[in-house]
Amino acid sequence: MNTIRGAGAYARGAGAYAKVGVESGVLSASPHQLIVLLFDGALSSIRAARLHMAEGNVQEKGKSISKAIDIVNNGLLAALDAERGGEIAERLGSLYDYISRLLLSANLHNDDKSLQEAAQLLEDIGSAWRQIGPQPGGI
Repeated sequence: MNTIRGAGAYARGAGAYAKVGVESGVLSASPHQLIVLLFDGALSSIRAARLHMAEGNVQEKGKSISKAIDIVNNGLLAALDAERGGEIAERLGSLYDYISRLLLSANLHNDDKSLQEAAQLLEDIGSAWRQIGPQPGGI
């Protein structure tokens, strides 16, 4: 019985430690690194959704897709600066909106193809974002 309790305590402790590590990484990240973390988080959520979809776990699939949508809408889209970004920000905004619609469709119709397309688009944009690196004076 102590071994089981000990394992549970260890798992909770490890989870708390991981959470602190993630929070510390976010707090110390530059604006550029924060965007990279958003792309990584969205892609991770889509990968999880695809696994849950393949396993028939509807509830967890929905949670993972909802998390990806939240990251796209309240992270990536919200981070766009229309004034400074001009046409590029406008086009990215349209692309993020399209990705959100793909994710919604994937959730409603169990459509792995839509998840794949959303992931590919995010991977392409994220890859370009990583290549430009941090710019002097902000993002």
